Amino acid sequence: MSLKIWDLKKKKADDAKSPAAKKKVTSAQLRVQHDLQELSLSSTMKTIFPNPDDILNFNLIIEPDEGMYKGGSFTFTFNINQNFPHDPPKVKCTQKIYHPNIDLEGNVCLNILREDWKPVLNLNAVIVGMQFLFLEPNASDPLNKEAAEDLRTNREAFKRNVRTSMAGGIVKGIQYDNVMR
Repeated sequence: MSLKIWDLKKKKADDAKSPAAKKKVTSAQLRVQHDLQELSLSSTMKTIFPNPDDILNFNLIIEPDEGMYKGGSFTFTFNINQNFPHDPPKVKCTQKIYHPNIDLEGNVCLNILREDWKPVLNLNAVIVGMQFLFLEPNASDPLNKEAAEDLRTNREAFKRNVRTSMAGGIVKGIQYDNVMR
């Protein structure tokens, strides 16, 4: 009798080591899966999963169809850690763009990604906030202070700089990425 129990324990241990063994699903993965199912992406946004087995790391493409950034295509990486939803996702723009709330390294200034994050917020709230940044850039909470100053003091010059930068031009000595579709 004890030999059979020993054989069963050994078989169970061997099964757990096999590549076919199921990986444990974390609470962060469950929450992200739920949030992704609940997403209401408009026609101006889409998600891309470079690794389909990793839902905690994906890209969001925003293609505004109105406002100053109309005609552009902006890609953001979302990196979600295992402590989600207690920690906000890390969001970064992959292109160098001229925007008061996105610095030249791609960091995004959105209050719900920092001090106003709460676990009850979901990915949809973040994505709507990201979309809103392209409709109404916020000069009062900037990461790119020069762009914010332009927006505050001369909206028309700001619009020209946005258009120039989106086409891959140089604004104030900085070469920007061409993000036009």
